[in-house]
Amino acid sequence: MNITVFGATGNVGSRVVAEAVARGHQVTAVLRDPHRPHPFPATVRIATGDARDPEDVRRLAAGQDLLVTATRPAPGREDELAVATKGLLSGLTGTGVRLLVVGGAGSLTLPGGSVTLADSPDFPAALLPIANACGEQLSLYLAETEVDWTYLSPSALLAPGERTGLFRLGRDELLVDADGTSTISMEDLAVALLDEAERPAHRRTRFTAGY
Repeated sequence: MNITVFGATGNVGSRVVAEAVARGHQVTAVLRDPHRPHPFPATVRIATGDARDPEDVRRLAAGQDLLVTATRPAPGREDELAVATKGLLSGLTGTGVRLLVVGGAGSLTLPGGSVTLADSPDFPAALLPIANACGEQLSLYLAETEVDWTYLSPSALLAPGERTGLFRLGRDELLVDADGTSTISMEDLAVALLDEAERPAHRRTRFTAGY
């Protein structure tokens, strides 16, 4: 496939690019700053663009099969996430290009209940702004009916690690292991995303991945 990745130099985005390249896909990595150093091989096309700009999105989606967004705003600028979401949806409307979104975990419900992770007593206060922004982001996608989107929520703990390819999938409930821990490596989250890209199973809905 021809895949464009917004947020390509980020922690998750860079792993999505690496996973897609390893699977033989043609990848365009989108940078907001064309002079920013990047780790990508020569086979990756580098493009400049901003997910907040519908014209940039439309231009970079032309001729592509799939667009991935793994953008994450800096602390204090969480409101940019909703702006980027609107830019992506506006730019992709009518193109027929599918959108895969790396979202947040805060809106997942705790196992066996209706309380979300972000509303749980132990949720770190410092993470509430980005959790709330991701919740708004998801709401915008759930209201969208024209663009072919999929939203992937990670587990509660998302960190660099190993690519095992061994994880579980869920929908709206937080996945936890036998010890009650909810975690997945960034490498395996990229695997889950590319699996969905190659074998679509969650169209216009959210799913999650975890150990």
